[in-house]
Amino acid sequence: MPDVKPTLANQHNQQLAKILPSPIRVIDAEFSKVPGLIKLTLGEPDFAVPEHIKAAAKQAIDDDDSHYAKPNGHAELRQTISQYLSQRFDTPVYDPDTEVTVTMGASEALYATMAGLFNPGDEIIIPTPSFPMYEAIAEILDLQVVELNTAPDFRLTPEKLEPVLTAHPNAKGILINYPSNPTGVAYNEQEVAALADTLRQHDLIVISDEIYAELVFDAKHTSLAKLLPEQTILVSGLSKSHAMTGYRMGYVAGPAELMQHVTKMHQFLVTTAPGPMMAAANEALKNGLDDAKTMRDAYRERRDLVLEGMQAAGFEVIRPSGAFYLFAKIPDELGMDDMTFIRDLAQEALVGVAPGSIFGAGGEGHIRLSYAASTEELTEAMKRIQTYMQQKLN
Repeated sequence: MPDVKPTLANQHNQQLAKILPSPIRVIDAEFSKVPGLIKLTLGEPDFAVPEHIKAAAKQAIDDDDSHYAKPNGHAELRQTISQYLSQRFDTPVYDPDTEVTVTMGASEALYATMAGLFNPGDEIIIPTPSFPMYEAIAEILDLQVVELNTAPDFRLTPEKLEPVLTAHPNAKGILINYPSNPTGVAYNEQEVAALADTLRQHDLIVISDEIYAELVFDAKHTSLAKLLPEQTILVSGLSKSHAMTGYRMGYVAGPAELMQHVTKMHQFLVTTAPGPMMAAANEALKNGLDDAKTMRDAYRERRDLVLEGMQAAGFEVIRPSGAFYLFAKIPDELGMDDMTFIRDLAQEALVGVAPGSIFGAGGEGHIRLSYAASTEELTEAMKRIQTYMQQKLN
């Protein structure tokens, strides 16, 4: 093993050095070492990729789809994405050539969007609690994050948004995620319309992360791109809707004038997405909508199981309307902060969850539980948590 030249040991990106590794991954790795522990930490679907989608990837390999694609992805997939978004969510019909780019998952889409559209020092508003990656990307890019605390109901409203916009008139963007990771909060069309009306009054780029759009339980998902297309960069992908996390298939859609910069940054990051995976994504969006529905129905049943179980255990819970997360408040009687609680729960009840504080302002004193796990695991986890809470509170 080589030892680095001593004079080079401190040579690194100073912005990156300020950021800790993904806290969710760190906690998951810690809990993975505990024998018999049920992990409800990661947002990782437990379903297999549907067979017809796998077959499409295999066929593409057999057809020697092994060469560079265009930077913005295969033309057929871009056309499919445009049709899918307009037919499924009533968005504008995006021009596949200039307004849609295929990315290596939604994570790369977010990085390419933020790096392509903002400059060091720009302010970006991030409603919290939020996925930790948002703030990490912003900090790597030397953007100034303005946290908008949505507690206690974890809903972004014009009433919460307007004071922040007034206090930060030079903000260049806002990043909105719904259904939300970590809270599971979703919005109906009236709520999205109210946000769109407010945002329309400001010169803000709206990055709308709608990766969980297919996993809305109680109403049809309404995209910001439908109501505010002139300002919205829509980010999504196949990881959550079709359990294709390892395929790394995401996409970005928005006005051509903005997308040219996103696509350029994407090209310099990864050149292009891999052909066989794009063939799989094309199959999923053309012929796999029933796959997403089957998974959504299963998640809805699991949501109800976990919601009932956590309430019975004594937690105050926001009822999730989408995604596959439940955000629960730790009872004050326990006298524990969220980091202490999750480690005690892991040690004594053998259940692993994520601490709410890692999701930003408003998350302190809460836990996030992922119900992207089997019904059997979730049932057992609820039993263990209820027993643990009975022992602690009695």
